[in-house]
Amino acid sequence: MNGLMSIVSAFAIGYAILAAALFFYQPNLLYFPDIPTREIQATPGTIGLDYEQLTLTTSDDEQLDAWFIPAEPARGTLLFCHGNAGNISHRLDSIRIFHNLGLSVLIFDYRGYGQSTGKPTEKGTYRDADAAWDYLVEQRGVPPEQITLFGRSLGASIAADLATRQSPAGVILESAFTSVPDMAAQLYPWLPVRWLSRYRYNTRKMLADIHSPVLIVHSRDDEIIPYSNGERLFEAANEPKLFLELRGGHNDGFMVSGDSYIRGLEIFLSKDLDNN
Repeated sequence: MNGLMSIVSAFAIGYAILAAALFFYQPNLLYFPDIPTREIQATPGTIGLDYEQLTLTTSDDEQLDAWFIPAEPARGTLLFCHGNAGNISHRLDSIRIFHNLGLSVLIFDYRGYGQSTGKPTEKGTYRDADAAWDYLVEQRGVPPEQITLFGRSLGASIAADLATRQSPAGVILESAFTSVPDMAAQLYPWLPVRWLSRYRYNTRKMLADIHSPVLIVHSRDDEIIPYSNGERLFEAANEPKLFLELRGGHNDGFMVSGDSYIRGLEIFLSKDLDNN
């Protein structure tokens, strides 16, 4: 009996330690600014695109590293919210695609990423997106109806939050999750992660308050965020909405899908920018 109680006690202690570790180390499980590096490894100039180096100031005085890549002539402007790893220099393939679609692009690094100051937090990343929006509207004079929000993975939730408070021409959510607690429950089904989660990033809930046109982009082959997340987000989105199915993994689906990805973006943009 004593042996059984010792086993049960050891299991309970181990379970509690694991739960506590998950609670306290959540920032390290969600944000990966150092993977592969915080160093800026290339610029739009590397791929032959003109660009402006910018520093955006947030409402709480963090300094964000950013690029503005103009298109001439521009059919609109894309505000790019990237994923949870790396920095703006790791998104040149996407920048090229959007530039070739006739869009000027503003891409920025969240606080604690790349050359930006501070440490990432959920509220902080929302403020970072606010700073990017304010720069476009207030300093560059871009009309909101000419701005398309784009977010990939974690950035999709950040773009969605911004769209609940602004009225962009459209919102593109690529490889997005429904919420952090939902994802955590899939990864750690044996832990009470919905209680332990310190982060929400509730993209699905945000969609109820987004009234701009929405494009949901997801791959059935996504090995990190299951395809069912994209389906649930599409169900939650208000009309008008479109769904674009990709091939390939979480980080390369847009490249693997090639022309079909670009055609899907073009269909969405032609409806929501060219008619404004």
